[in-house]
Amino acid sequence: MKIAIASGKGGTGKTTIAVSLALVAGENVQYLDCDVEEPNGHLFLNPALGAKRQVHLAVPRLIAERCTGCGQCGDLCRFNAIKVFGATVMVFADLCHSCGGCFLVCPEKALAEEKRLVGVVEKGKSGSIAFVHGRLRVGEAMAVPLIRAVKEESAAHGLIIMDAPPGTSCPLVATVTDADYILLVTEATPFGLHDLQLTVGVLRQLGRPFGVIINRSDLGDSRTEKWCTTENIRVHMKIPFARRIAEGYAAGQPLLASCPELRDPFVKLLKELQS
Repeated sequence: MKIAIASGKGGTGKTTIAVSLALVAGENVQYLDCDVEEPNGHLFLNPALGAKRQVHLAVPRLIAERCTGCGQCGDLCRFNAIKVFGATVMVFADLCHSCGGCFLVCPEKALAEEKRLVGVVEKGKSGSIAFVHGRLRVGEAMAVPLIRAVKEESAAHGLIIMDAPPGTSCPLVATVTDADYILLVTEATPFGLHDLQLTVGVLRQLGRPFGVIINRSDLGDSRTEKWCTTENIRVHMKIPFARRIAEGYAAGQPLLASCPELRDPFVKLLKELQS
């Protein structure tokens, strides 16, 4: 089973929930940190990382002596990675989405294939938890290819916990598109409710089943929970604010270490999701 933990905005406690679910799952569980721009699951699980591989995209390089300036490559590219200015052709490799279309339409074969480093995928173990995360190269704008590379490491069997990137754009969609269930972590504030509504809209378009966890539930108001009731969205859990949770987080402790009384609710939650 694949369970994705997502949120409409950062800082809601998404990684806290994902790590907690992985810790109560016992054997045969895998944690995939798909938030490749700012992975932080390793700070709480402390895995012993071993295997590491680089992820590249195929991008074009102009062979000037072959180019006739016909402009077919530039007409095809919707991301402006190739532009034709009169007799001058310029390639902007950082904008390339690696669709490969330019190589196919060039009649003179004036484009050679080069590799652009996107990031790295690292694997390891944290006790009984199999751990995988991606680290996007600094300056790289395209997270989706690296997220796909992380998901390629998914185990064939057992429970898979996917820590999704925040927001509602392509990285989120790439993570949750094949999830069996998505937990949306939000907070009881107007900002939390607004971003939750956006994310719910995306998941409904994708046709994915989901529920909600309200973190720091006693620091805001009741509008988030009331909206979930109105929309027939299940609220699986409410976690109140506690200073010891914040102190534990700052020290790199998992939620279950600072609040061990929450272990049983998380065990119950996991059983609910698996059933």
